[in-house]
Amino acid sequence: MIQYIADRDHYSDVLTRCERVKHDLWIGTADLKDLYVGSGNTAVPFLSVVDKLLRRGVEVRLLHAKEPGDNFRADFDKYPGLWSKLERRLCPRVHFKIVIFDCAVAYIGSANLTGAGIGMKADGTRNFEAGILTDDPQLVDAAANHIDSVWQGAHCKTCKRKDFCTDRIA
Repeated sequence: MIQYIADRDHYSDVLTRCERVKHDLWIGTADLKDLYVGSGNTAVPFLSVVDKLLRRGVEVRLLHAKEPGDNFRADFDKYPGLWSKLERRLCPRVHFKIVIFDCAVAYIGSANLTGAGIGMKADGTRNFEAGILTDDPQLVDAAANHIDSVWQGAHCKTCKRKDFCTDRIA
């Protein structure tokens, strides 16, 4: 499967897929803001989905470029399980938007982990975004290897942006 994802499909076809992850969820994003998802007749922070995944034993990695805003932090503080179980790293050079689901499906595209990017914003207020969702093993492996190389600090030794790195990986 190689599926083109545009605009609202980022929410319906990508973000909602996170709830069904069984083993691993890796997220790489440049920007990170408070983000809400539908839950019955209400909206809840996406971090509540992440908290449920962690409680089920799913490994969740979150790699992002900068510290999130106050609203995200306030939501984060509502879920103490995130404090010890969520694997989170910062790299100011991260600009890719990659989500890896159970090492079997990858989203590669333009949408940040924000309401306007991948969240449930209305069509008139969301960003115009584009990407692909795929289970092609070569593409999934390439995306996973890319995000993992940054996660592991493979580029840290030769990085010329260390002055902007507030939480060095390596």
